Amino acid sequence: MEKITFASQLMQYLITGLTVGSIYAMVAIGFNIIYNVTEIINFAQGEFVMLGGLIMVFLHVAAGLPLLAAFPLTIILVTLAGMLLDRLAISPIRQPSVLTLIIATIGASIIIKGIAMFIWGKDPFDLPAFSGRNPIHLMGAVIQPQYLWVGGFLIIIVILLTFFFEKTIIGKAMSACAENPDAASLVGINVKHMILLSFSLSAAIGAVAGITITPISLMEYDRGAMLAIKGFGAVVLGGLGSFPGAILGGLILGTIESFGAGLIHSGYKDAFALIVLLAVLFIRPSGLLGSVEVSKFKRF
Repeated sequence: MEKITFASQLMQYLITGLTVGSIYAMVAIGFNIIYNVTEIINFAQGEFVMLGGLIMVFLHVAAGLPLLAAFPLTIILVTLAGMLLDRLAISPIRQPSVLTLIIATIGASIIIKGIAMFIWGKDPFDLPAFSGRNPIHLMGAVIQPQYLWVGGFLIIIVILLTFFFEKTIIGKAMSACAENPDAASLVGINVKHMILLSFSLSAAIGAVAGITITPISLMEYDRGAMLAIKGFGAVVLGGLGSFPGAILGGLILGTIESFGAGLIHSGYKDAFALIVLLAVLFIRPSGLLGSVEVSKFKRF
């Protein structure tokens, strides 16, 4: 039996923190995509993660669809939910203010949570790990294969978004709307379509986060609210509107949470995100990679 040392425990906390932080980073990226186009904070972002996990459980476990079919179908369904959120809760608001739109997303979050509780109940659900649960041992730490899937999908998302915003016409049009929606409209870009696309992209990324984290920590109807808080904490920590900041903030937040739970007390695990959020707001409101005047759609 391998001897557990303090160094191996620290390595375990680091690996766990980076894994959880990758999920927070995905949620934070979803926040920034919508913020950069609409200047609102979508507090229903956590519900996309919850829906991704629960719909995947239904399709893969209950309905028996193979993983390769259930995975893209889940992303499509959650993306449709994101589109409905824009069309039913955001677009109908006339002369919207930022505060009104934020309140609309909070209301949508409550409704989505209620619908999920009605469909799936209050019990947590498990999802089989993508490549089994036989652990990998590294420097005394235990790495579940699912951890690698979480980190891998974060890297894939970063690469795809970089290509999308840098190389595609639609991505450049979306960036133009983020810089100046009035000017973008004058050159023929449909701003409403770009807003719809921003909700679709953020929902799809949330679905990926929910699918990949469910085999590790289960999923239930009310997980979305706390994930949204953690993701927003990552956004504030990294810098609102900064995509590199979202990734850095998520990884740092997850690591702080893991070390805090392991070295201090696990009962305070969820409080660490709030403490970090308050500290950053007091010390550096612009975040680690943000500026006083938020720069829209910073590149990867």
